[in-house]
Amino acid sequence: MKQIHDENRAYRFLLPLVNWMFRHSYRHIKYVGEENIPQDGAVIFAPNHTNALQDALAVLSINSERKVFVARADIFRNKRLAKILSFFKIMPIRRMRDGAGEVLKNDETVERAIDTLEEGVPFCILPEGTHRTKHSLLPLGKGIFRITLRANEKFGKEKPIYIVPVGLEYSDWFHLWDTLVINIGKPINMTEFIAEHADLEQPKLILAMREELTNRMREQILWVPDDENYEKNWDKLSHNRPANKNWFPKHRMPKWGLLLMLVVMSPLFLISGVLTLPLWLVWLIIRWAIKDPAFHNSVQFVWQLLFIPLTGFITMPFWMFLQEYLYLVRKLQKPEETK
Repeated sequence: MKQIHDENRAYRFLLPLVNWMFRHSYRHIKYVGEENIPQDGAVIFAPNHTNALQDALAVLSINSERKVFVARADIFRNKRLAKILSFFKIMPIRRMRDGAGEVLKNDETVERAIDTLEEGVPFCILPEGTHRTKHSLLPLGKGIFRITLRANEKFGKEKPIYIVPVGLEYSDWFHLWDTLVINIGKPINMTEFIAEHADLEQPKLILAMREELTNRMREQILWVPDDENYEKNWDKLSHNRPANKNWFPKHRMPKWGLLLMLVVMSPLFLISGVLTLPLWLVWLIIRWAIKDPAFHNSVQFVWQLLFIPLTGFITMPFWMFLQEYLYLVRKLQKPEETK
């Protein structure tokens, strides 16, 4: 029977394209700590969750290895979408908000995750369970630890199970073509951790694992403590950080001036803009229909991934110049870093 982690020629063909498109969706992208990814055991990536699908794509882009992910189960109700997600090695996981009865159905997902890890394919789960555009962490769910424990029971004696904390820091959660830093932390050897805490019952062991991973994840991000006073604490940090270099300290060029500059610099921008106008209008309609702005980046990326390769050189100049224009406009309107 074909498994979700198995090699697939079509997937292998598309993976470099997806990673290339992702890396070029940001003005600057930096990977820190790639040497921390273990080579001698099963690897579970645990990133913070602030930017919907982009967070999973960020982990996918770390290297050229195929990886298996989980996503909330309700999006798998559409059978066609479920097939597409399965092709991209994403499987459903049910959360407590779906009901206690639904969570019991996670056994199949857990077993598939364990098989994935046993075969040496990296597995990624966003342990917060839901995205939130804040420099903080929600309480981590138990799913990642249950998978770890069961994997350790099955093959922990043959090879260790590692959890690798990943910190994703976006300069802007709501727009592409900005900056992204991907911090890959020191791995936690969970096989050793479980052995060192063998005297604990499973509920207490899971709590200890959760505390360890939470602390390690906080080290990889700009973490603002105290959710109840988040805005106040963030303001304090914002006002006390080093000032950013402002490339336009005296000349605040208006939007129309920037647009005119781009048009003059590249007639190709006008040509590609006209030819891609229908696609641009479709994207605007889709964007207006999405209520949660944190999903705008993800949907825009998927949209570009589908249409830019199909239309080739016609669309690429338009999107590159448009993204640069919007980036500069945002920086002129708000010179300080986006929260």
